[in-house]
Amino acid sequence: MKQPVGWCLAGLLAFSAFGATAAQAQEARVAAVNSDRILRESLPAKAAQAKLEQEFSARDHDLQDMAARLKTMSDALDKSGATLSASDRTQRQQQLAQLDADFQRKQRQFRDDLNERRNEELAAVLERANKVIKQVAEQNHYDLIVQEAVYVSPRIDITDQVLKALANPATAGN
Repeated sequence: MKQPVGWCLAGLLAFSAFGATAAQAQEARVAAVNSDRILRESLPAKAAQAKLEQEFSARDHDLQDMAARLKTMSDALDKSGATLSASDRTQRQQQLAQLDADFQRKQRQFRDDLNERRNEELAAVLERANKVIKQVAEQNHYDLIVQEAVYVSPRIDITDQVLKALANPATAGN
């Protein structure tokens, strides 16, 4: 037996209307967090940055000194290169090349070490932030919190709330 199209359509409309009212009765609470702001402005992020600066400042200073020595040697070779004997010029060029290679190696190692430590520190900050975000979600009964979005209405942006919670040692954890 075939059912008339009208009955099927009426049934579908009734089901849709019931689904729409059920969805309205149970609206999802949604919020958004700006992760970039958390990584720039939160106290744990600032503490991590200060820790990295302290940890790497001596090496950075040594590299700056080495770069200055390299420039001084290069300038001196340029000025006196024409008056030096061929063997002295060759010896100074080799010293300069050796110092430059050493500088490049140390600079590369510095960057690699700094990037590795920065990633470790940022991962720790994000882990703490995610715990705080989960606490905020549970306390405020959010169903979904989005961390990356193309656009977020200020009405649902809870970044300031998360920043405040991260600043409070009691809620931020260790």
